[in-house]
Amino acid sequence: MSEQPFATSVRFRVTIGAVDLGSFTTCDGLACEVEVEEHWEGGLDSHPWILPSRLRYSHIVLTRPLTASAVAAWQWVQAQVLLPVPVTGRIVALAPDHSPIVRWDLDRVVPVRWTGPSFTAESSQAAMETLELAHHGFLVAG
Repeated sequence: MSEQPFATSVRFRVTIGAVDLGSFTTCDGLACEVEVEEHWEGGLDSHPWILPSRLRYSHIVLTRPLTASAVAAWQWVQAQVLLPVPVTGRIVALAPDHSPIVRWDLDRVVPVRWTGPSFTAESSQAAMETLELAHHGFLVAG
């Protein structure tokens, strides 16, 4: 049995609808949380029933060194503010050889924040950009 590739030193390729936003070096917030409610049943005083009520999805925060793809990200954010259109997003984790490891399809992606780089001559660090996305849940990848 061959071993499956695992995610180390990956990049994340991001597309929103038909817009290719390029690759990002970090991806945080691929998560969901189940909200629960406690229900106390009459006559059962030792513990409540813990019942799931709904899923809450975290915002996804993507970062990368500044590239020409920053223009595509900013243009998509601006277009969504001017004329919001529900779109599906896709994040694909890529191995060092750029082969796909796993992907996440996101339902109705909405831009939350785009942050451009801060420039300073006192540092030799790469200029970074950040894109924050909200979504309505994960779709089954087909």
